[in-house]
Amino acid sequence: MPYKVFNSDEAAAYLHVPREALDRLVKNKEVPFQVQAGRVVFTRYDIDAWASQRILRLSGEKLDEYHQAASVERHGMVMPLLVQAPWVEPNLKSRTASSVLRDMVKVAERSQKTCDSPQLLKLLEEREELCPTAIPGGLALLHPRQHAPFMFMETFMAVGRTASGVPFGAPDGELTDIFFLICCGDDRAHLHTLALLCAMCQKTALLSGIREAGSAAGIVDAIVKSEVELLKKP
Repeated sequence: MPYKVFNSDEAAAYLHVPREALDRLVKNKEVPFQVQAGRVVFTRYDIDAWASQRILRLSGEKLDEYHQAASVERHGMVMPLLVQAPWVEPNLKSRTASSVLRDMVKVAERSQKTCDSPQLLKLLEEREELCPTAIPGGLALLHPRQHAPFMFMETFMAVGRTASGVPFGAPDGELTDIFFLICCGDDRAHLHTLALLCAMCQKTALLSGIREAGSAAGIVDAIVKSEVELLKKP
């Protein structure tokens, strides 16, 4: 139900932000909302896209706060459940942004958990047109424009690494060589995973570990090690 409508309390809980903070965002017109019958409402489709873009821009204490709030409903390690060596390609041949998307969908297909690869590719392309998912440091966190239970059999991630970087619209203008494809049918799980990966990227040696790994299994080990390191931080 991508067009489910939330009231303010439901939207605040869904986005893991205090109601007062959401009210300020509405007042300043910094979050997409509608007014129906005199009350403020939010469509899941719009706030999911807004939240994804916001998380990609978070850093420092704000990212820590969001990650901690989003993690309340999850316990223990997440990455060992999401990524396995067969779903990792350490030698992507992609040379353009469009070929990265096509090749990463093919990597995701190895999991046998994708239900509609052409639609997945279409939604990934729409998401990149809306706003690139590349972040500083050479990492892109690919995800569909919208999420639906029918898209994947269960939540998982595919990972790819190119030998040389690809122009992918990173805000620092640098090339991107590491790609995570987040495959979640559930939007809340998606937002949590996105925040977790951003935190791992900023607060641990995730990127250097992936670049130094000699195999798909080594990349998985680097990802799991990064999550362990993050969980140990205060």
